[in-house]
Amino acid sequence: MATYSDRLWTKNYDPGVKASLEPYPDISVQNFLEDAVKKTPDNAVLISSAHLPVLGRVSSSISYRELDQYSDALAAGLVDMGLKKGDRVALVMPNIAAFVISYYGVLKAGGVVAATNPTYPPDKMQFQINDCDANIVITMSLFYNTIKQVQPKTKVKTVIVTNVKEYLPGAAKFLFTLAKEKKEGHRIESLPSGDVWFQDVLTKYAGKKANVSINPSKDLALFQYTGGTTGVSKAVMATHKALVANTLQMKVWLSGGGDHTTQDVFLGAIPLFHAFGMVAVLNLAIGLGAKIVLVPNARDIADVLDNINHFKPTLFQGVPALYNAINNHPLVKSGKVDLRSIRACVSGSAPLPPATKIEFERITGGALREGFGMSETPTASHCNPLKGENRTGSIGLPLPDMDVRIVSLDDGVTEVPIGEIGEIIMSGPQVMVGYHGMPTETSNVLREKDGKLFVYSGDIGRMDEDGYFYIVDRKKDMALIGGFNVYPNVIEKVLADHPAVMEVGVAAIPHPDRDKSGQEALKAWVVLRADQSATEKELIDHCAKHLARYEVPTRISFIKELPKTTVGKTLRRELIQMEMSDREKSL
Repeated sequence: MATYSDRLWTKNYDPGVKASLEPYPDISVQNFLEDAVKKTPDNAVLISSAHLPVLGRVSSSISYRELDQYSDALAAGLVDMGLKKGDRVALVMPNIAAFVISYYGVLKAGGVVAATNPTYPPDKMQFQINDCDANIVITMSLFYNTIKQVQPKTKVKTVIVTNVKEYLPGAAKFLFTLAKEKKEGHRIESLPSGDVWFQDVLTKYAGKKANVSINPSKDLALFQYTGGTTGVSKAVMATHKALVANTLQMKVWLSGGGDHTTQDVFLGAIPLFHAFGMVAVLNLAIGLGAKIVLVPNARDIADVLDNINHFKPTLFQGVPALYNAINNHPLVKSGKVDLRSIRACVSGSAPLPPATKIEFERITGGALREGFGMSETPTASHCNPLKGENRTGSIGLPLPDMDVRIVSLDDGVTEVPIGEIGEIIMSGPQVMVGYHGMPTETSNVLREKDGKLFVYSGDIGRMDEDGYFYIVDRKKDMALIGGFNVYPNVIEKVLADHPAVMEVGVAAIPHPDRDKSGQEALKAWVVLRADQSATEKELIDHCAKHLARYEVPTRISFIKELPKTTVGKTLRRELIQMEMSDREKSL
């Protein structure tokens, strides 16, 4: 009888994808950039652009050589400012060129990147800056006031400030300065003592380098904060070796067939401050020697589409909500944008509805494959083959060198038979060191089994007889309805199949009936398509056709937008908070 240790999944790998990539090179993350500079120094790596009246989309680029030189200068400046090996530097920026320069500058200086969501409110920003013990923050000017607001309550001594216009083409820079910089809050007239301009640092230290030795196996490269969808955000600590391993795993997965080259163009739409964007876009693109079209605001779907239409990206890592929004945008419906350049996409962070996948592949002609990953395995652990069978509803096959098991929900140790449901646990070369400052949480998630450290994912899933894995739901989101375990993901997939439903979130709420106090009830929050309508009864009847009686939600609310993380995960706890707030108002 087959077991998980047989790694059945390797038999379904695409041609050219090896079951193991051992031994992994003993290099640091920035070595990918240095290798690209040696091979193609003058090739563009970063594309910054803007859409202007009359002129249309204008752009400027940074070459691999320039990125290397700029990040060298920043690294030298950081060391001169007192940065020591292992110190964390907070990056507070969207997807702009300065983020990428800062990323490599911090790593070259021996520092640890601690990127955070720039749109966080002050309290969340303060928490993460304090938690990572950052003395230096590099931020875009739009968020400078927030940093200064929380600075007195942190250890921050120096703030380095960049402006979104710095790497825009001349015409766009001029018009931005004239019409938007002050109006939209980007302009800072002067900096107080102790803070410095990003460009001044690059100018002052041009031609210099930081002389710091990195031990890839031991030295940290990243503090990646978890999304906090089920609790407090935790800082995942990852070494250079872990990030290098995951980059190479994804590189062979995408290029194993030999059809990906340095001419590839990545659409950099998902946030680079998140593990998915940082590793699966930034590290991977530079590992391939490719270009990245930077998109600072992926919520502006018209701008995303204009970037695709103009720059013709070939690779587009994204999230289901983004692909779904593209499918339903009027410019796409009318055929006014050309999406046929897209060859391959990997969808992560949330379940990919089959209807979204089918429609996106129809309008692009490319392959949209569902994958899976965690900040704790930064970032990818599974993906459907690009050329081989893509099984509906599956997160795909474990990447090379991954050891994945399904263990009992009761004891967390016993491996359940293939095909049965349990908790997904994973071991591999990219697994985290642990959570910063949280030994109890680390020991709960990172446990030894059979002589290896496994990440206990908290996800309930199963593996089929061919090694394809399926996510059922998060353990913390599982509901108990009438004595039965119910998984919100299952209900969401059924509702998403209704033609009127664009997006849906399902969660267990405290039962509203007083005589059922202490019990749970299921509720769905539905976003309807712009050109469709549906009633609560219609959707409940639709569920009743496909679900067990106890799985059918008895309450449905229609809303304009689901609360989500920056990478598209539905925040179920916020849905529950909405429900409880509505109940309080009705009292």
